[in-house]
Amino acid sequence: MWKAEVEDVCPMKEAPMEQHNHSSLTYFVLLGFPNVRHVRGWLFVMLLLAYLLTIGGNLLIFLVIRLNAALHKPMYHFVSVLSFLELWYTATTIPKMLANLLSEKKTISFAGCLLQTYFFHSLGASECYLLTAMAYDRYLAICRPLHYPAIMTTTLCAKMAVGCWTCGFLCPISEVILVSQLPFCDYNEIQHIFCDFPPLLSLACKDTSTNVLVDFAVNAFIILITFFFIMVSYGRIIAAVLKIKTAAGRRKAFSTCASHLIVVLVFFGSIIFMYVRLKKSYSLTLDRTLAVVYSVLTPLANPVIYSLRNKELIQAIKRTIFRRGEKASPTLL
Repeated sequence: MWKAEVEDVCPMKEAPMEQHNHSSLTYFVLLGFPNVRHVRGWLFVMLLLAYLLTIGGNLLIFLVIRLNAALHKPMYHFVSVLSFLELWYTATTIPKMLANLLSEKKTISFAGCLLQTYFFHSLGASECYLLTAMAYDRYLAICRPLHYPAIMTTTLCAKMAVGCWTCGFLCPISEVILVSQLPFCDYNEIQHIFCDFPPLLSLACKDTSTNVLVDFAVNAFIILITFFFIMVSYGRIIAAVLKIKTAAGRRKAFSTCASHLIVVLVFFGSIIFMYVRLKKSYSLTLDRTLAVVYSVLTPLANPVIYSLRNKELIQAIKRTIFRRGEKASPTLL
């Protein structure tokens, strides 16, 4: 998932360009959040709090769904998989952001940068596919309710989840291989809050048109096609719901998929604006802001959206917490 075009930026140097390759460039400097020295402590606290809430909220939803037999349904199965994915998705970037806020040396190794980029995009792609699977599940449940139990079986749910993860982890391999073979300039400052393909390509001392073309093809497939199928599913859902005669029936039908639609719009809205664009340069501040939205705020909002808008899940959380609390309390004789 990357920008359609990236400017090749390489400072002027006296030595021949061929001498500056990635074998001599062993690390990068992540600039992260520049010009925040006076509020660095507050930013660290806020980011740490957001990370802890993300871990706690997604872990709670995952465990509650797995421990409650009443929630062993296709919809909650996908929600639990999404929560599990978010735990790893945030772990690829936020801990390094926190470390850089406390350290004066904001460095990351060349191999570490490639690994961070690969896992971030792999998990991001997996989330795109998973959100598409969730939209298909809601489409079957609302538009084909009589056939839903026969189609959306436990086996199919498991296969779809495995397929989402597998496709997600396969997609960025070609991009990582291409970037790993690029020669890089001595200038090694990454103008971003974490390693990503666009800022890496901007440091390469070589024509990156092939990388840009491959990135755009993968980007279009992962983001645009999955978003298209999600919108088609919800278009049919809305058309089916509007045919319901009673207002109560329409409200109940919309409530089952409204939370998923909110997650989709926030997540895809930020990554489409970030990665599907033809303009070569935007404000670095805007890029960092959007990166915070889809890498920090969206994973944080997911458990809140799913829990607050789902009474069945809220009741299951309360039962689980109170039951565990009662078991932990000593028995009074």
